[in-house]
Amino acid sequence: MNNIKPADRIDLVQEYYFSRKLKEVALLNAEGKDIISLAIGSPDQPPSPQTIEKLCTVAHEASAHGYQPTMGIPELRQAMAHFYHKWYGVDVDPAKEIQPLIGSKEGILHITLAFANPGDEVLVPDPGYPTYTSLSKILGAKIVNYNLSADNGWQPDFNELEGRDLSKVKLMWTNYPNMPTGGDARIETYRRLVDFAKRHHIVVVNDNPYSFILNEHPISLLQVEGAKDYCIELNSMSKGFNMPGWRVGMCVSNPQFISWILKIKSNIDSGTFRGLQLAAAEALTTNDKEWHREYNIKVYRRRRDIAEKIMQTLGCTYDPKQVGMFLWAKIPDKYTDAEQLTERVLHEARVFITPGFIFGNNGRRYVRISLCAQDDKMREALHRIAALEW
Repeated sequence: MNNIKPADRIDLVQEYYFSRKLKEVALLNAEGKDIISLAIGSPDQPPSPQTIEKLCTVAHEASAHGYQPTMGIPELRQAMAHFYHKWYGVDVDPAKEIQPLIGSKEGILHITLAFANPGDEVLVPDPGYPTYTSLSKILGAKIVNYNLSADNGWQPDFNELEGRDLSKVKLMWTNYPNMPTGGDARIETYRRLVDFAKRHHIVVVNDNPYSFILNEHPISLLQVEGAKDYCIELNSMSKGFNMPGWRVGMCVSNPQFISWILKIKSNIDSGTFRGLQLAAAEALTTNDKEWHREYNIKVYRRRRDIAEKIMQTLGCTYDPKQVGMFLWAKIPDKYTDAEQLTERVLHEARVFITPGFIFGNNGRRYVRISLCAQDDKMREALHRIAALEW
């Protein structure tokens, strides 16, 4: 054995829960257990036909395979600006106010690097997306959790926030429509976030990939007047366009913020394949309301109905008004914590669902079901669970 040791930051984080748990699921499948996964939010439907066709067409062009600009090609930036105007009514300068990303998860890294020094504080929701916490830790920022609760519709408690010492806070992560809770975006919350950012000189970053899922009226933080001055919005093609593996996202803000993020990004990657960029631009400009209604409303509505029956069978309670591609529900009092229930579901019913503790302390008594599985798989999961005593 050598005497090489890893960097100290390795000890600050654990392997991502799904990375670790999927190894266990793979072993169970190798034993013939046939586990049905209702855990991960990876859309299983295809992108639009014209999106796929555009990728194939460009891939055949001999000139398409070289390095591309880190800032993204003009066609993609213009399509992203068109998307924000069409769906949110937000005017964006494609040359200065948009930065295409290799998925919005990459944007979390770049934004943290651009704005937070080691030791600076970062406001992270509890419950919330684990990457906000893990990347902040890796980069030396101090995590300061703020509470989300069912009683407040999973919106920020501004009275609690105003009572804190915010002098060292540089960033605040928000995520509406919310993952994992399904709390919907509210324009009043957005107005208060913009006001909060301005008064405390904090950069508020809203992660907005779920606005089309089970949601007829998508909105954006940037609809609030003056939001660009202090706020950044991340968006993604993974969820609403069925393109999770394509890794195309965007961040939108004022020209100064975008230039700082690009400065970081340009030192990390060398751009995205031209075919992917042009295909993404095709999806952004040609996927119409009917396409979104079919793939983001009708399909997920059918699956949500099945997921609700699963939760009812497990004795879990949920808010029927929640949106997004998951169903979030509170476990019965008889369980010590969510993992006690999810482990039983995995090993007895052979269905993989997510315990809420991975999203923070306020998720300890919740479980989450993903709607990203074919209808027949979800019906089979319901059948397996209903066959047992809960």
